Amino acid sequence: MAFTHDPSVAIILVNWNGYAFTAACLRSLRLVDFPDFKVILVDNGSENQEGKKLKEEFSEIELIETHSNLGFAGGNNVGIRRALQDGFSHVMLLNNDTEVEPDFLGLMLLKFNGKSTLGIVQPLIFFLHEKTKIWSAGGSWKPWSCRAITRGDRKENAQYQAQDGELDWATGCCMLISREALKEVGLLNESYFTYFEDVEWSLRFIEKGYSIELAADAVIYHEAGASSKKKHAEGTLSATVFYFHVRNQFFLVRSQAKGLQILLASSYHLSRFLLWIGYFCARGRFNKLKAVARGIRDGWRLPLQKAEVWE
Repeated sequence: MAFTHDPSVAIILVNWNGYAFTAACLRSLRLVDFPDFKVILVDNGSENQEGKKLKEEFSEIELIETHSNLGFAGGNNVGIRRALQDGFSHVMLLNNDTEVEPDFLGLMLLKFNGKSTLGIVQPLIFFLHEKTKIWSAGGSWKPWSCRAITRGDRKENAQYQAQDGELDWATGCCMLISREALKEVGLLNESYFTYFEDVEWSLRFIEKGYSIELAADAVIYHEAGASSKKKHAEGTLSATVFYFHVRNQFFLVRSQAKGLQILLASSYHLSRFLLWIGYFCARGRFNKLKAVARGIRDGWRLPLQKAEVWE
């Protein structure tokens, strides 16, 4: 692979009580054929000393322990700050419940050749246990409804045939970001904690004049929601997941919609979430019902802070 410059990459993994997934991801990263990268593992307040155990098994990683759960946004920002401090030319966010093809990183980096305004590259992401079915081929944004749509969602790639091209947003599951763009745009907005922070971040890159592209020949596999899928009294997903989803959807409306868009987008999503409340009421899932109601309230009530700009 020929690069116009000599890129270096910090790959940030955030671990929160996900030892087995993180270890599998790290084993796949050991096979990556690009020479100049380092893994920064942010242990986000895990139990049972998981960060230290992973460092013992994978001595090549750099470990940062937060000692509390800072969420997806806060945990990744810890790693981003260290990567920028250490001078890496590119920073990658990579979910800990992924496994990668050996050539994925080099293929993603090639997209940056000769493109000074390219800010983010996303690979083609398949389901880990259905490796021909797409989890994400990037994102589309519908401004009038403030809807973030995943391209290729659950489609067989043989029929979908994902191709390189510009995206409206990239998923935080795996995104490779140039240092220059990151310094200008700023870090993830920690008000979101988890869910939709990648959409908001991507839209800020575009607002600053940077593009986002899919590298369709770069492939990884995703377990999809490993940290949020656990057995609960009211189903697989916890009430907390629904709370953040609802709250942050309204955070997006507040940050992106203007004028009539605010009315249309908020009405659209409020209608959706009222249907959720009706469904949870009918099924007797009252914790989730309350979580959705709190999410609606807090999505409009809580202050929405600006993201940090790294100096």
